[in-house]
Amino acid sequence: MTDFDQEALVRRKDAHIDHVVSGAGRGRGTSGLESIRFVHEALPEIDHDAIDLSTTLLTRPLTAPFLISSMTGGPARAAAINARLAEAAQQLGIALAVGSQRVALGGDGTGLGEDLRRRAPDALILANLGAVQFVRGFGLDEARRAVEMIGADGLILHLNPLQEAVQPEGDRDWRGVEAAIAAVARAFPGRLVVKETGAGISGETARRLADCGVAAIDVAGAGGTNWALIEGAREKGGRAEAVAAAFAGWGVPTAQSLIEVARAAPGVELIGSGGIADGLDAARAIRLGARVVGQAAGVLDAALTSTEAVVEHFAVLEAQLRLACFCTGSANLAALAQAPLAAESRL
Repeated sequence: MTDFDQEALVRRKDAHIDHVVSGAGRGRGTSGLESIRFVHEALPEIDHDAIDLSTTLLTRPLTAPFLISSMTGGPARAAAINARLAEAAQQLGIALAVGSQRVALGGDGTGLGEDLRRRAPDALILANLGAVQFVRGFGLDEARRAVEMIGADGLILHLNPLQEAVQPEGDRDWRGVEAAIAAVARAFPGRLVVKETGAGISGETARRLADCGVAAIDVAGAGGTNWALIEGAREKGGRAEAVAAAFAGWGVPTAQSLIEVARAAPGVELIGSGGIADGLDAARAIRLGARVVGQAAGVLDAALTSTEAVVEHFAVLEAQLRLACFCTGSANLAALAQAPLAAESRL
């Protein structure tokens, strides 16, 4: 297992929360989802309240197609955040992906232990580690420990080369990461998700990941939180901030990434995240190929408040998604994925 300064890592994770809340990670450009326009169905011939929003992810049933995407922080706040998110996921019947467990594997649970599963006994929970760590000393033992410590149903390996390269203490040697992903995929058949962290995934990269045997890809496209800017904010006035500024608009926008990945890796389940502002954006992402839609920064304020606030946040998203289905005449998500788009939609 790789050595690192546990205390410094905890401080960095805690600072990340502050900078996300302050809006320091807002980059230039958008997710591209706003350019996707549905054809309005004025005569839907369906029952609004009977619309079926259920789906599956990694063969697990979900009441609605939402994933609470990975969030983290220092121990005190992380424990409270994770408890609220788990309780909300249980109540709503949606999926939960925890933040990076690198700190937790080092001995500080940050709310990532058996208590998480107790709070969400029926929810789909995904563990999470950085892919680059698997060329920095991590192996299948760490992967299994990450899954077992929270009773997870699957594992996310996250890709964050932009963030790592800007981060003064980041990991910049990524040689061998693809082979490491393939090795983890073999050990977790049908249970490995690979995600970006805000810069998107291209079609070509998606093909390589599919060849590695991953079960799902979370595009985490540009248009949401830009982690280069977050790392720059940690070095206010320093070199990292100056370097990151040029990359404020970097990445594959979420809409483009969804289209490319859906075409390049049709056999892989697709998660749409990155700048998902509301339930209409969720509908757009599903129309572009996403099975499930993820949100992290958008729900952070609610997660810092209470379980009830998280539940209400997703209740609004669900109502918006249901309304999009109703006004396109879509009785379920499969129909929504085929709903007609207006001619001005840019695909």
